[in-house]
Amino acid sequence: MDYYGTLGVSKDATDQEIKRAYRKLAREHHPDVNPDESAQKRFQEISAAYEVLSDPEKRRIVDLGGDPLAAAGGGAGAGGFGGAGFGGLGDVFEAFFGGGGGAGTRGPRGRVQPGADSLLRTRLTLDECARGVTKSVTVDTAILCDSCTGSGTHGNSKPVRCETCGGAGEVQSVQRSFLGQVMTSRPCPTCRGVGETIPDPCHKCGGDGRVRARREITVKIPAGVGNGMRIRLAAQGEVGPGGGPAGDLYVEVQEQQHDIFVRDGDDLHCTIRVPMVDAALGTSVSLETILDGSIDITVDAGTQPGSVSVIRGHGMPKLRSGARGDLHAHLEVVVPTKLDHKQTKLLDEYRTVSERDRVEVVSKSSQHSSGLFSRLRDAFNVR
Repeated sequence: MDYYGTLGVSKDATDQEIKRAYRKLAREHHPDVNPDESAQKRFQEISAAYEVLSDPEKRRIVDLGGDPLAAAGGGAGAGGFGGAGFGGLGDVFEAFFGGGGGAGTRGPRGRVQPGADSLLRTRLTLDECARGVTKSVTVDTAILCDSCTGSGTHGNSKPVRCETCGGAGEVQSVQRSFLGQVMTSRPCPTCRGVGETIPDPCHKCGGDGRVRARREITVKIPAGVGNGMRIRLAAQGEVGPGGGPAGDLYVEVQEQQHDIFVRDGDDLHCTIRVPMVDAALGTSVSLETILDGSIDITVDAGTQPGSVSVIRGHGMPKLRSGARGDLHAHLEVVVPTKLDHKQTKLLDEYRTVSERDRVEVVSKSSQHSSGLFSRLRDAFNVR
């Protein structure tokens, strides 16, 4: 189910935007307001979407590609109007009255909550991407409070039941509406929905069970990674409230441009400038590669502008594979713009002995015939 699409909001929508969208749609499709037969099903889908996106942990599961309701055996409309875990009609009446509602209640949420995932970006050279590298990265994150070890309490003190809500985690009030008197509920402002308060909180974390800190983490990056790829480090993200289990840390690769090579997937491309005479007669060029040291690139006699020499298996390593991509050497034939007396004389001699070479307009069918540099090579070989 597309939870964001059901509410008509984007994936980066704020909690307030999600709540506004839910209230608007709930008013339109509530069965007591809309007699259409499809209204109940649509209302259940809207309620299920709001249940997921209003819960930080369930929303995180959706953003990572999962479906928290499917995992729990639910789905759009599961559990009637309330939906799975809706706590009666609380969220239904919230759409009309701005708070929770109905006789049922959600109950207090746990003090211990899972931590959020973290994202860190690191810059790598093309050489590091090709060889793999172990890097030390610095991340600002939430770690377990070492003073209270996550309990949030100071010394031997213990959490006590909230006096405001009596441990329910929410407070209720009665409002009048066109449906009659309606009991509405909202999270307790004293305990923030937990149902407990800490009379003597930890002096270091203030009762949260975690503190902000800067950590040094070692990341092993495999050979063959590319720009935008992410390495997942399980349980290296933020520790949750109340000392809850840590989320994951994702390290995203930002590949820097290389001075010589351009990467295209697992292949590498480079440009080699070849003088006109070398293109005509043929030569060999030494090229310093990333992984294979110096290799010789053969420039065949008669090489034409735009020719590409492909060296198999000299590209980037394929991720988690022993294979490698190819190296493409693009040959750019350089025609001199200034000639000295001797060079001019030699080219005049070439023009004299090569009567076939004249400026002409050719048809498409003849464009694939032997080129200028092939005939230049033949002329010099005759001499």
